[in-house]
Amino acid sequence: MGITAAPRHGAAAAPGRPGLNRKQVVAVGIGNFMEWFDFAIYGYFAAIIGSIYFPSDAAGVSLLSSLAVFAVGFMSRPFGALILGPIGDRFGRKIVLMITVFGMGVFTTLIGLLPGYATIGIAAPILLVILRFLQGMMVGGEWSAAGIFLVESAPANRRASAASVVTFTAGIAFLAGTATAAAISTALSDEQLISWGWRLPFVLSIVMTFVAVFIRRKLSDTPVYHELQEKKANNTLERVSRKDKFNAFLLSFAFSALFLVSLYYFITYANNHLVSILGMSKTSALWLCSISLVAYCVLHPLVGRFSDRHGRRKPALFAALGLTVMAYPVFLMLNSGKTGLILLGLIILAFLVSISAVMNVVLLVEVFPASIRSTGAALGHNVSSALLAGPGPFIAAALIQYTGNPNVPAWYLAAVSLVCFLILYTRLPETRDIDLSAG
Repeated sequence: MGITAAPRHGAAAAPGRPGLNRKQVVAVGIGNFMEWFDFAIYGYFAAIIGSIYFPSDAAGVSLLSSLAVFAVGFMSRPFGALILGPIGDRFGRKIVLMITVFGMGVFTTLIGLLPGYATIGIAAPILLVILRFLQGMMVGGEWSAAGIFLVESAPANRRASAASVVTFTAGIAFLAGTATAAAISTALSDEQLISWGWRLPFVLSIVMTFVAVFIRRKLSDTPVYHELQEKKANNTLERVSRKDKFNAFLLSFAFSALFLVSLYYFITYANNHLVSILGMSKTSALWLCSISLVAYCVLHPLVGRFSDRHGRRKPALFAALGLTVMAYPVFLMLNSGKTGLILLGLIILAFLVSISAVMNVVLLVEVFPASIRSTGAALGHNVSSALLAGPGPFIAAALIQYTGNPNVPAWYLAAVSLVCFLILYTRLPETRDIDLSAG
């Protein structure tokens, strides 16, 4: 069954499937938190990392270089999807969750231990790029695998709420990363921060890694995956047409691009913009971003509940249209230099990104048939990440460097959002009641 077929309401009942239990939520949540905490702290310390691994006297070059390496972590995601996605379809969702959380922890710790350019020369940026590439591969498997595991395990009338666990824990991870960066920046002098302070959260992530692996190893796989294995054994698996595969991939590319481009404008670029373009102190910028992140996190369970009652299509279209229309006004607020307007702009962005986040996770599961879900969701999500989202902060910084206009990055966000809106408006059906075990 492809998503162009009529929704199957049998899944909504699904009375035989057990609901999510606390152990599953904690196991997926803590690993997802660790993954995104690790990935986020690179963005928060991008300027410092740029000066250590890409030293340059030219204004903005070090930051641009570090953001380019940030983009490498996105470019590698499709490679992770190509490897980890089929593993999830063939061997189960759980094994992917084990691989990603362990790999992410190891590579992040190695980044924290990596000597700078002044110590080992050109080997420093080369090794940083390699570690970021491997780190990105792990993230390429984590997001879709975590979403699939929770949504496939949830009752049909609570799928979006289950999806919000993934987005909520990622938001909390970004918040923790922001708060950690702010605390370190406040407690240490600039010399200490550059010398060793920024490395602390990278190195300490290894502790969370062992905790997450220990908890995740006790999970059993999802009911949908077990049903899928029974169908394969009995040769009763439904055929998926090329047309349905393409449509699912195109949709996943669109709603993933919408979410990821807006997310990294909100999470990574906004903080660097306030510091590098507006000249705001690192501490002030980090605390403003922290406040908006609190609002972002609070919104996720609310969006999940709303979507479980009212569907996916309308919230997804609302987020796409909202980001198209509000991108430029938000940048005007950010560049006003007034604390109240900056915070308002960030909260508006947080509201729209939170909707796109929850819709991204639940739709990644619902638009793909069960037999290709792990591969399809990972590829659709991560190809859009590599092509559009990863370069987003770099493109934003480069546009300002080229034009001198601090508002011009808004046009990239608005253009991507508009294209995503048109794709979703013409192709996205209502998927709330689709049978997840079909296909």
